[in-house]
Amino acid sequence: MSEQPLLHPAEMDRIREGIAAAVLGASEGLAASLEHDPHGYLRLLDASRVGAEEASRLLREAVQTARAAGHSWDTVGRVLGVSRQAAQQRFAGKTTAPSAAGPGGPARRTLSGLTAFNEMAALEEAGRDGWHMVGYGPFFHEVEASGHPWEHSRVALPSPARHRRLQNEGWIPVGRGWFPWRYYKRPLGPGT
Repeated sequence: MSEQPLLHPAEMDRIREGIAAAVLGASEGLAASLEHDPHGYLRLLDASRVGAEEASRLLREAVQTARAAGHSWDTVGRVLGVSRQAAQQRFAGKTTAPSAAGPGGPARRTLSGLTAFNEMAALEEAGRDGWHMVGYGPFFHEVEASGHPWEHSRVALPSPARHRRLQNEGWIPVGRGWFPWRYYKRPLGPGT
């Protein structure tokens, strides 16, 4: 990996400006209220807190997806500007464990050892066999048995309009997404 930045300064500026615009635009009239309302600054503080929590979640998920794409802790650390050990201590082991199906509930299994490059093929195969995704995290997808085949889709950060369109087409969102992806599933008819 070269020592050159992965993003150009203009790209970094667009990200910073986008985050600031999202925080200021989250609450109707927030920016305007700062001219005359001291309470507006508390709303700004709360919106900034939510933005920071979301940025932290996205960073954790981006680290795990980079690892799932095959990048080493050394490479991840270099991108973050910290040592391999610091990156691993901060981000390793902070995964969501699969949940167990309740007694008498449908059978579940975990597809493990998955990467960003093979997860969709694994879900396609499981879907043909009647399994549908119910949970996921870095390197795994949890699937549940059903009596019919399923198809799965992975979409990079769909806009609200695209999300609605997918739902109108019968796609069911699974979870909140795993940055930068949002996952969907839909049942297929018999013989599909």
